[in-house]
Amino acid sequence: MTSIMTNTAAIAALSTLRGINNDMETTQNRVATGYRVASAADNSAYWSIATTMRSDRKALETVTDALGLGGAMVDVTYTAMESAIDIVDQIKSKMLAALQPGVDKNKIQLDINEMQEQIISIAKSASFAGENWLYHEFGQSSPGIKSIVGSFNRDASGNVSVTTLDIDTEYTSLIKLGFGGPVATSGNGYLSVIKVGVSYTNSAGATVTGNTTAGVIDFDLTTMTRDELLLQVQATDDALFELTDASSNLGAIKSRIEMQTKFVEDLVDSISTGIGRLVDADMNDESSRLKALQTQQQLGIQSLSIANSSSQAIIQLFN
Repeated sequence: MTSIMTNTAAIAALSTLRGINNDMETTQNRVATGYRVASAADNSAYWSIATTMRSDRKALETVTDALGLGGAMVDVTYTAMESAIDIVDQIKSKMLAALQPGVDKNKIQLDINEMQEQIISIAKSASFAGENWLYHEFGQSSPGIKSIVGSFNRDASGNVSVTTLDIDTEYTSLIKLGFGGPVATSGNGYLSVIKVGVSYTNSAGATVTGNTTAGVIDFDLTTMTRDELLLQVQATDDALFELTDASSNLGAIKSRIEMQTKFVEDLVDSISTGIGRLVDADMNDESSRLKALQTQQQLGIQSLSIANSSSQAIIQLFN
């Protein structure tokens, strides 16, 4: 039946054209934004997951920055510690030379004084971003646990936590002023963890135990007896051992920071890839779809035009 009131063919063609236009708008939006899921309205589940993962990715990127800062601090401390070890080793050699008969102890002490000052200079200069893990002065800074943010974690229940890498600067301290110490008789400072009770084996093969009068950075061998000098040599060797141990720990932390940094960077890349698989548009598919929809739109317009032209044929019947 042909009616001048209701053109069913035109209605059907118009409905089809509207659907094509809606699909084209969706496809054009995906092409313009690059996202298949740009909002919760597109796919609420995928959008929610992607939003949470983006937040976690930003947190991990911040962790990478924190690891870089912590790694730089560890590098500075490690470098200074290595230099201090070399100097303490030289001090021990100088003291051994002072044991030789006829040696001018005053000249050796002058050399040791310069080395002691160099250790203090190294400790003071080992600062980064306002932090110094080698030099502590009472009332200004205190040794303790320093934590470097290592990772951001989210468990299956959605609970978040932060993993830290802890460094005990009490163990890495080279110089501590005003805190007193086991071998700082005047409370001026001491080098690393030097024991009060030290012992050595004398020429007769007997073990002699005693206390050193000062730390590695605070002694004068010109006034020492041979026994006192031997005790100081042993104490310095103990300090060298402790420094080497502390440096080994710093080296392990340095390696762990490097490994953790690489892991976090790889994790950020993996999260970015995962987000892309959820919400990114496949531009090859979308471009092909857009071409097809443009063709369908043209055909829809022609179909609507043909449907509308049927009413013109009715007018011809009355001529």
